[in-house]
Amino acid sequence: MEKNFVVSARKYRPVTFDSVVGQEHITTTLKNAIRTSHLAQAFLFCGPRGVGKTTCARILAKTINCQRLDDHVEACGECESCVSFQNNASLNVHELDAASNNSVDDIRNLIDQVRYPPQVGKFKVYIIDEVHMLSTSAFNAFLKTLEEPPSYAIFILATTEKHKILPTILSRCQIFDFNRIQNRDISNHLAKIAEAEGIGFESDALELIAQKADGGLRDALSMFDLNVTFSTDGTLHYAEVLDNLHILDYDYYFKMTDALLGQRVGEALLIFNEILNKGFDGHQFVVGLLEHFRNLLVCKDIATVKLLQVTETVQRKYLAQSEAAPLSFLLSALSVGSQCDIHYKQAKQQRLHVEITLSKLASLPAVLNLAQLPQNGHANGVTVEISEKKKPEGSVESREQRAEKPEEDPTSIRNPQSANPPSQVARPALTKLKSTVDLTAPAPTNGTANLNATTEPEVRYSKPYTREQLQEAWKGFIEKREAVGRASEAVMLNREFDVVDGVIQLGLDNAVQMGLLQDFKTDLMHHLRETLQNSGIQLHAFVNEQRVQRMPYTQAEKFAFLAEKNPALHELKAALGLDFDY
Repeated sequence: MEKNFVVSARKYRPVTFDSVVGQEHITTTLKNAIRTSHLAQAFLFCGPRGVGKTTCARILAKTINCQRLDDHVEACGECESCVSFQNNASLNVHELDAASNNSVDDIRNLIDQVRYPPQVGKFKVYIIDEVHMLSTSAFNAFLKTLEEPPSYAIFILATTEKHKILPTILSRCQIFDFNRIQNRDISNHLAKIAEAEGIGFESDALELIAQKADGGLRDALSMFDLNVTFSTDGTLHYAEVLDNLHILDYDYYFKMTDALLGQRVGEALLIFNEILNKGFDGHQFVVGLLEHFRNLLVCKDIATVKLLQVTETVQRKYLAQSEAAPLSFLLSALSVGSQCDIHYKQAKQQRLHVEITLSKLASLPAVLNLAQLPQNGHANGVTVEISEKKKPEGSVESREQRAEKPEEDPTSIRNPQSANPPSQVARPALTKLKSTVDLTAPAPTNGTANLNATTEPEVRYSKPYTREQLQEAWKGFIEKREAVGRASEAVMLNREFDVVDGVIQLGLDNAVQMGLLQDFKTDLMHHLRETLQNSGIQLHAFVNEQRVQRMPYTQAEKFAFLAEKNPALHELKAALGLDFDY
């Protein structure tokens, strides 16, 4: 008769501290506490499911009652206490499932058992699993015993939701936080079990199970058993595990990223259609694509490559694709993809929602290349040359004019006849005409702007003017704005201004006024230049620094404020020996 099948999670459950996977910070602390006899009387083990909380509680209970404990602080497994524990016959270890025994009466029964000392061994250990399920009244009934238990009693509480436990309970326990187990540790542990069971495997298949388990070793062992049963030849193959666990293959994300980087929208949509036809959810694909972009971003720095939880084969693919993906693309793609993730569930047409996102991602390389177009240089194979007109000899540049170079201040208003800045000329030309017009051909003579044109045209008229004439022209513009119902603009302009080296220096109160000025500055400059017959008039606007005067608050500040107005107060304070009343 064949032996009954025992799941791997039970068959290979750790029985010593050294066999616990991925929780070295916990096991080392517990072993040191046993070695130095510094055991707390109440422990709280908290962390995600399947990471070893109950296992460590049982190992701790077994170890502290072992009759042959050596310097290595591991249970021998052969003494009377260890054998009875392994046979589930120990009278010193009591386990309580708080999920089904969460009433006050259950806790009172447990407290009654605590009164009796152990017959064999040193300690009676009470393991309460899922302790967050206890009712508030049960917690309160447990408080006194937990705070002052008998010297032989040790309580070990285990929970996945520490935030649900009363603070009064937490303050009475020594808290241990269990980590999610790393993928590499899980895959190595699965490899050892596979070798012990005589099961063949591909390393990528075990890594896939570890990733799907998301840090839970029990989940990984359950999936391991499932795939072993599914296998027809006793070997775990990557492709079979991929289909059996319904996981989207890495290759889809690599192909999708290549299509997006190549601006091939059609190919991207076809890949997405293939993914949907295989039964995968669109939201699952979006989340996976964001994770893929994150991994590519991690590969940009050699110091962060270790954050990748993948096999070496997949890691090499990530490193290769990361070199082809610009940093600006990855950051922008993460931003666009995150918005798709956030709004996916609210979308009425979810497939169209994802397809629009993929179209945006495919257009990112062109947009980013255009945004990075230099003022002097070449982009997309088209040479762009911008030459700046030289100033006439003897002309003097103002301090503000020099400060505006090489990048022009957006608040500075140039002559209306001057050509557009390079960023405003080259980009429209490239985006609209680069596929149909030869930009290196001679410019037409019908007045169209030439890319090789100078940034400042010849001055048409430069009649001298006085400050009084400028003020009259300024007031004339204010009256014109009032006449058309633009009172707010008139009020904003009705203020004093300075003129430095022919540049009007206008100080505004805030950024709102600065934005308002941008709306009508062209009309203002046209009015001034036509009225004064001088096309060289320029305007530089800026926001005045706002100073907030703080009122005296403390006694010392009030005295200093008054003494500043009447210095005799200092003499009065010194003569009478006065001090502040705090």
